[in-house]
Amino acid sequence: MSHKRIPKRRAAIAAGGVVALGAAAVLLPHANASQDGGPAGGTAAPRTLKAADASDLASQLAGLLGDAFAGSYYDAGEQQLVVNVVPGDNNQVIVEAKKAGADVREVDNSMGELRGGARTLKSEASVPGTAWAIDPRTNKILVTADSTVTGARWDRLESTVEGLGSGMATLRKSAGTFKTFASGGDAIFGGGARCSLGFNVTAGDGAPAFLTAGHCGVADDQWSDAQGGQPIATVDQAVFPGEGDFALVRYDDPATEAPSEVNLGDQTVPISRAAEATVGQQVFRMGSTTGLADGQVLGLDATVNYPEGTVTGLIQTDVCAEPGDSGGSLFTQDGLAIGLTSGGSGDCAVGGETFFQPVTTALEAVGATLGGEAPGGAGEQAGGEEAGAEEGGGVGDAVGGGDQAGGEEAGAGAGAGDDAGAGAGDIGAGTGAGHEDGSGSTG
Repeated sequence: MSHKRIPKRRAAIAAGGVVALGAAAVLLPHANASQDGGPAGGTAAPRTLKAADASDLASQLAGLLGDAFAGSYYDAGEQQLVVNVVPGDNNQVIVEAKKAGADVREVDNSMGELRGGARTLKSEASVPGTAWAIDPRTNKILVTADSTVTGARWDRLESTVEGLGSGMATLRKSAGTFKTFASGGDAIFGGGARCSLGFNVTAGDGAPAFLTAGHCGVADDQWSDAQGGQPIATVDQAVFPGEGDFALVRYDDPATEAPSEVNLGDQTVPISRAAEATVGQQVFRMGSTTGLADGQVLGLDATVNYPEGTVTGLIQTDVCAEPGDSGGSLFTQDGLAIGLTSGGSGDCAVGGETFFQPVTTALEAVGATLGGEAPGGAGEQAGGEEAGAEEGGGVGDAVGGGDQAGGEEAGAGAGAGDDAGAGAGDIGAGTGAGHEDGSGSTG
């Protein structure tokens, strides 16, 4: 593996930086989608939105709808936000949601009922090898058991799911095993473990630092950018297991430049800000083992019962990952920081499930902000503009050529551009980011 070296006094590690091995993909800039609503007056037709804008709208509508809100997701094909509501007496809020540009659909299960079901699972079925998340597309709780959940543990889980009542949860089996992988964005090394850097940030006191997985942070308190090398950073805070899987690691040299970017090896993606994930959103993961991979967000507020303990508040995806990828960057094509690789099952050959720590939650917990300005500048991300070009091509030059082990993302836009400006963009010059067929274990 060859790493893009950064001159001294710049960040020793650029977030997620590593040449993508076997993850040949292309990130292409996209035209902006129409932000116009429907006809003036009356109920507007659903708006065409970027995934990031859909996430912002979903947050606003959750407050507007109150108890009627039952989750939302991004329909990548239609490039629309779908908002679930439970029927009630106040139909005016639903009218307002439609006027705001959402595709509103009525469902049976309220968020309160779904969250109550998740609490029941936590109290009665928290056994290693299980995970659950609310799936707004089915309006149910998606419960997954890995290959270790058998016998009495399976019976306990199945009984608990059945006890939630008909139409509340879906139970499925995974062929892999849920685990974290601090095995062996850039690789970081500490105490015999290898992980990946997530995002460079600025600590609350203005010092340069970076985020990575919490299970990496508890593995050792000093980290290097080379195996057997001198430490360059020291763990300041780490959470794992419990309410998250994240760590803040401070660079030992206070003069270190820590740009907000993800290093893809021969190009970088400028990161403008952190953002909440949206179910259905297309995301990219960078890690020191498998390089670049892409997929979709499947669920939010996921609970995973690892062998080391239970972790809550995660993002569930179908993006693959493998040992060594833990802590790596989860981001969008237009430069939004979404998550840090936590754990999962499977690998980039057979697929599986993968879970990520939300960046927004980690930043709030450690009191940090996204670090230094990326070279070339980032565009007006919040307003839907494309990220600035660090090397003259916006976000997207090729990282490799195109044949991927599972890449079904056609270069002309078949299901690829969920999160990029217009949703018209694509991954891959021919096939896509390759590992979309499954989620892998993390590192």
